[in-house]
Amino acid sequence: MREVGNRKKITAVLGASITLLAMAAPRSLSAQTTATPPSAVPGQVWTHASGGNHFAGPKDIIYPTKLPSEDTRLSMYFGDWRDSEPRAMFGSLVVRNILTPGDNLSPPFPGAVLEQAKFLSYAKLAAGGRTTPSTLNGLQIFFYVMEGEGEISAGGKTEPIHKGSAILVPEGLEFTLHNTGETQLSTYMIGDPTYAGFKPLSSFVIKDEDKLPHSKPATDSPFTSPGAGGHWAHITHSFFNSRNGLATVQGIITVEILPMTLGEPHPHLPGKEEVWCQIEGKSVAFVGSQVRMQHPGQAYILRPDGLTTHSNINFGEPGDTPIKFLWFNTNTGLSAAPH
Repeated sequence: MREVGNRKKITAVLGASITLLAMAAPRSLSAQTTATPPSAVPGQVWTHASGGNHFAGPKDIIYPTKLPSEDTRLSMYFGDWRDSEPRAMFGSLVVRNILTPGDNLSPPFPGAVLEQAKFLSYAKLAAGGRTTPSTLNGLQIFFYVMEGEGEISAGGKTEPIHKGSAILVPEGLEFTLHNTGETQLSTYMIGDPTYAGFKPLSSFVIKDEDKLPHSKPATDSPFTSPGAGGHWAHITHSFFNSRNGLATVQGIITVEILPMTLGEPHPHLPGKEEVWCQIEGKSVAFVGSQVRMQHPGQAYILRPDGLTTHSNINFGEPGDTPIKFLWFNTNTGLSAAPH
């Protein structure tokens, strides 16, 4: 009965979403080629709008009249740690991949979509476990703690970590992780490759999500929900970016979406890797012409072709808890791999 109820809720939310989006009449592909995005790539559409949104309003959202053939391969852009074999890192950290190196526009197998970021993984450290002293070369790692408690040691200092701790371990710094609790310590990991001339931080940095303010749009919009930072409904907390420690990855944040709301459908241009990893709750991923149920531990990248739109939908009832994502992006302005 619960599954039937969930299906009814999802149907209602999708019905409301389609009604809202139907305010935007489909444009022809020829009409799309008249617009020029900020990166000056011809044939793509990019609309400056207020309230941290991509488009001025629902009526301005553009959908192609002919869907890309890759739309039928949507599942290839998703990854789930449950489908990955475990491996050991730093001695005792058990790691499972979610997204791996591959091709933004034509992944060779599910989850092999990253051309710039190194990996998105899920890891566990057993109660009382301790990693071996390790030093990163050509790579930095971001950790986001989901459960448990422990500590990180490096450079002569030791700091506690717990649920909601966001940690950036820079290149060239020997570090260890220690699970000081009686239950497992679980964390998401993002691999941030460094490059020649990059100057890493001299020490690890920890940020407590509960102490960070949520982002606000520079200007208001009637379509941006109160408390949201943009795209209609995205409530965000920013951890790191290219100005405070990241190398190739440009930004890492969490995004919450309240019940009965959805993010603004919008596309991305070639060269932009935008990853949505569900970490709390269950949602509907509305990507291209298809929908997928998304649960914690599952992530996807939006195909950056300038046409395929995406939105994340919280089909929960009023009063339910928000859904939550770990989000990161890179942006080269063009696709790194040959297609």
